[in-house]
Amino acid sequence: MERPELRRLALETGRAVERGDFVFLCDPEWGAAERAEFGQVAREAGGIAAKRGWLCLSTGGTSGRVRFARHDEETLGAAARGFCGHFGLERVNAVDVLPAHHVSGFMARVRCAATGGIHLPWAWKRLEAGDCPEPPSTDGWVLSLVPTQLQRLLGDADAARRGRAADWLRRFEVIFLGGGPVWPSLADAAAREGLRISLSYGMTETAAMVTALRPGEFAEGARSCGTALPHARVELVDEETGDVYPKSRYEGRVGRVRIAGPSVFRGYLPASAGAAGPDGVLMTEDLAFLDARGGLNIAGRRDAVIITGGKKVLPGEVEAVLRSSGEFSDVAVVGVPDAEWGERVVACYPGGDPEPDWEAVGRAMHSLSGYKRPARFIPMTPWPRNAQGKVSRARLRALAAAPE
Repeated sequence: MERPELRRLALETGRAVERGDFVFLCDPEWGAAERAEFGQVAREAGGIAAKRGWLCLSTGGTSGRVRFARHDEETLGAAARGFCGHFGLERVNAVDVLPAHHVSGFMARVRCAATGGIHLPWAWKRLEAGDCPEPPSTDGWVLSLVPTQLQRLLGDADAARRGRAADWLRRFEVIFLGGGPVWPSLADAAAREGLRISLSYGMTETAAMVTALRPGEFAEGARSCGTALPHARVELVDEETGDVYPKSRYEGRVGRVRIAGPSVFRGYLPASAGAAGPDGVLMTEDLAFLDARGGLNIAGRRDAVIITGGKKVLPGEVEAVLRSSGEFSDVAVVGVPDAEWGERVVACYPGGDPEPDWEAVGRAMHSLSGYKRPARFIPMTPWPRNAQGKVSRARLRALAAAPE
């Protein structure tokens, strides 16, 4: 894809703001504080010549500040080619219900344009209400959802509408799930419906997915984020030594995820937020392990690890156990300050949910060591999840730490 075509795609989203050589994809729902931060970033961009990294995609990360990952036709083109190679697609046709200013929504446009496919934008609220678009053909269509969206489609209280949604979903060659963890009961429900699911891992800085599970693997019972796409190299690095784990010793060992390849971003704006390393190497804040199939399993983020009584607790491990109880529509585990233990393990769940069956929760937690079990369970209303399905752990942590 050439630069003029990519620039046109960005401008057609209606979310693009041009500043000098740069094009920014901005969130239309930003408040006054975010708009003021963007103004500062845009002023910094005015003094930079952008031969590369001219297309700026918003990525908040865990900082909560407005920042952008710098991409261009080379990085996004590499990601699109790797995507097609991994799934054996010569042409990508996509129904797109994700925000155009997020990397997942924008990459749907890029993949379609790069392969001569059809991009069919559709409002999520219409789809949730049962208004499913009719693709022009039945071949080669894909759909990207966040887990909570799939949950709402398959968990609709109206049986007829739920059945129509499942029938419609079965028409897609691949349904991509990303942006947040997929809990076991949701994955099982999708498998029972015969949906061709792909679980994936990636981020704005890598132009979306760098690993993905193929639908056939999902149907066989795999539940990881799959293996690396052709354009990406994904490695696990020992946290203490900095060594890359030899593949023969990968299985089950938690390490920090390192990504390299031509889709890795050029740097951030503001520049003070950091950049990729030499030769397009990105050291992420994610921790993961490989399973026996070689699939990547995300264990959580380094900055979310809870230290209680000198022992490490990975929130993702605890959350997976709690979800397996079937008692939570969503759950997030955080650490709150504790004078005796350093931190306490606390589980938060949506306050609008029915009261959990605590005996069922207790049975599920038998598989956890005592220090990993939550000391408290706190219902939270409203539940702080954004349009991409990501929970604000910082917000939950602050609320959970407040005096009871």
